[in-house]
Amino acid sequence: MTGPDKEKDFPLENYNKLCFLKNIVKNPNIIVGDYTYYDDFENVENFEKNVKYHFDFIGDKLIIGKFCMIASDVKFIMNGANHLTNSLTSYPFAIFGNGWENAMNGKQYPQKGDIIIGNDVWIGYNATIMAGVTVGDGAIIATNSTVIKDVEPYSIVGGNPAVEIKKRFSSEEIERLLKLKWWEWDIEKITKNIQHLTGSNIGKLEEATDI
Repeated sequence: MTGPDKEKDFPLENYNKLCFLKNIVKNPNIIVGDYTYYDDFENVENFEKNVKYHFDFIGDKLIIGKFCMIASDVKFIMNGANHLTNSLTSYPFAIFGNGWENAMNGKQYPQKGDIIIGNDVWIGYNATIMAGVTVGDGAIIATNSTVIKDVEPYSIVGGNPAVEIKKRFSSEEIERLLKLKWWEWDIEKITKNIQHLTGSNIGKLEEATDI
């Protein structure tokens, strides 16, 4: 056996609060890698409800890598939430029409880019990720954090706004892990090495995979 079927909506038997997310999302601008799961206290359909201000006409994307772990009530704030900040007022007159529809002529609301979540990222309960943020591979986002800037690979961040608490490994170890990119291996190779992946000795993983 080589682990759960990645095409199943609910990989845990008789439990429908945890899903393989790519099989649940319907929005084509939400892109999710294999084996990434979402666990919700109530209903996994809440995930897309928590991708806020994600309007089709803007076209921004939420991109999530493989083997990520996303807890209940995690929110992603997309670019549709942005208002003018360099003008005298940030009030969105144009959306109301009735003589205000020309307020944005020659102007554009701020665009901060896609939200990109790397591979093997753990996002804790009720965390919020803002538009334009990139979260590096292997990072951990603490419960209730608000992430407003990029997160380095294999770092732990927390707070509002989130700041780095510590790195999970030394710089040299992080470099080796990023070179391994275990999440890109075929599932047979991953299954063969799960004892090393759940251990703490990078050398054993490198030896076992001929790196």
